[in-house]
Amino acid sequence: MTAVSGYRQRTFDLHDTEGQLNALHEDGFALIPNVVPPHIVEQARQAIDNLKPFGFDREGATDHYKCVFNRDPFWLQFTDWPGIIELAEASMGSECHIIGQSAWRSHPAHNGWGPHTDRLFVQMPPDMCEDPRFTLPILLCTAHFYLNDIDEELCPTYVIPGSHKSGGPVKPDADGNITYKGRELEPVICKAGDVLFFRCEVWHSGSKNRSADRTRYLLQTHYSNRVVAQQFSPFLDWQFNPEVLSACSPRQRRLLGDHKPGAYD
Repeated sequence: MTAVSGYRQRTFDLHDTEGQLNALHEDGFALIPNVVPPHIVEQARQAIDNLKPFGFDREGATDHYKCVFNRDPFWLQFTDWPGIIELAEASMGSECHIIGQSAWRSHPAHNGWGPHTDRLFVQMPPDMCEDPRFTLPILLCTAHFYLNDIDEELCPTYVIPGSHKSGGPVKPDADGNITYKGRELEPVICKAGDVLFFRCEVWHSGSKNRSADRTRYLLQTHYSNRVVAQQFSPFLDWQFNPEVLSACSPRQRRLLGDHKPGAYD
């Protein structure tokens, strides 16, 4: 773990896989500064500007483009970024894969507020989740690659540390407040090139773009254990891009689904 000035959550060195993994179990997320260098951040922003809507994509106050890894080999590097892929494999297994990759452009008036969990594979009482004899398996995680400096006006991600141990969905109290063990949703203030890697059960939310004239750029890579099916839209019409496949390394091909035969294949 490292202490970086200006960050509200604890942060981790890019190659501190053990510390990051412990944070996934303890807090439900790991914040990793200085992952993507500035020139690639700028390239990614330009690449998002060049995307065209397809399938289930949408544009407006919020532009959301799905499965961008399949549109250009440029995006493959964000499937196995050094330091991030090691955490994915340490937490979800050496045969983990991606189940999607989404690019976002959130303009002024964007409203992403809506506290939620991404997926609950099991529900159980919190005392069971917090029992030291039990470790909740990590089956699905998302890496947020931030492509702007994020302040409280520019739609930060909000999280409640430890809320993945609630054993259930987000539960507002009688007054509509959302807390877990006395902790409220807190904004993740970070820099362009930082990564927030979080597990699917943690209580979190997007937020509003309160700036007058700034647009937030974000890339998400979604990872899962191999037992979770890949979810590449538009589903029945899905086809891999031959140009992308020809550019893949062996590890990237596995992340896209080129697995060794298993028990259910």
